[in-house]
Amino acid sequence: MPNRKFWIKFFVVCSLVGVAQPALGQALIPRAPQLNSAALEQQGLRLAQEAAQLAQFQQYEQALPRARLATQLAPRSYQSWFLLGGLYLQTNQYNEAIAALDQARKLDPKNASIMFALGSAHFQQGKYQAAVDTLQAGLKLKPNDPEGLFDLGNAYYKLRQFPQAIEQYNKATAADKKFWPAINNIGLIKYEQGDINSALKHWQAALNIDKQAAEPQLAMAVALYTRGDQQRAIAMGEAALRIDQRYGDVEFLREQLWGDRLIADTQKLLASPRIQAALQAPPSQPAQIQIVPQ
Repeated sequence: MPNRKFWIKFFVVCSLVGVAQPALGQALIPRAPQLNSAALEQQGLRLAQEAAQLAQFQQYEQALPRARLATQLAPRSYQSWFLLGGLYLQTNQYNEAIAALDQARKLDPKNASIMFALGSAHFQQGKYQAAVDTLQAGLKLKPNDPEGLFDLGNAYYKLRQFPQAIEQYNKATAADKKFWPAINNIGLIKYEQGDINSALKHWQAALNIDKQAAEPQLAMAVALYTRGDQQRAIAMGEAALRIDQRYGDVEFLREQLWGDRLIADTQKLLASPRIQAALQAPPSQPAQIQIVPQ
């Protein structure tokens, strides 16, 4: 699956889009403290928007000081806290992310996106039950959010509650027919359960949606290699790794929720000289190889 921070990038950039600047009071003789407070809040929101623009170009370290100052100048703006929490999440500062997102939640308790971000932070900390609880709360507010459903499936996966995980993945694909990572992850579960045929079918279905998705290509290659179909397996493995060489790193595979059985079989494929050569080659866009399980 793709890194589950990809949707965080979206809200970091977009959470402040359309935020109106607070209007100054229309009293005939406004008091100076009111003017100062409004001006400070305006400055805070401007800083937050600058931080969001920097985040758009993944300049998180430059964005963070602006976002922190924005929360000081506009402490009643949930957008500023939400943005700060997202930036902390992007930079793997999970305790700080949770603190900022909790503040955003207090200011806007009905915002499902904040709950989904909190769930992601708990997940990254390895607090999977807390992630389940928080994501479920978000889904009560926004039941058909495919990313939220997917993240909930991943939390169940880490708790090894596989039927519940599959249920959430199926809901994610029902909400978005093109959301191939959920289909892909059902394949991961099926492989760990020893149902290689079903795993192959799910990975092929994911690949039919996104023909340049490296993960299901490599997973299929591993399954075929394990079955002894080495020629086709190596060709597909080469194609996958030329798209995204990160999948040649076992630790990266674990981050993508690949299980012990699949990783053990992947290491056998990765030891192939041709696969090693593919890992050294520059990325390219190879022709898609379609394999339908027998």
